[in-house]
Amino acid sequence: MKNFYVNKNAQSNGDHEVHHETCTCLPSTVNRKYLGTFSTCKEAVKEAKKTYTKSNGCKTCSTECHTS
Repeated sequence: MKNFYVNKNAQSNGDHEVHHETCTCLPSTVNRKYLGTFSTCKEAVKEAKKTYTKSNGCKTCSTECHTS
């Protein structure tokens, strides 16, 4: 289980990236929203989509949930 966060700031393509707590690309505290503790990034992305419909997994820490 890992703690997941979503970036409050969208990427240039409109995606809000989902990161786990140890990701090297984790946004600063003021630019992220805590999503909860999940066993997979898929669950975290689903939770993020409740706030940001265009959410995506980080290509660094959540590669299995990242779409181009």
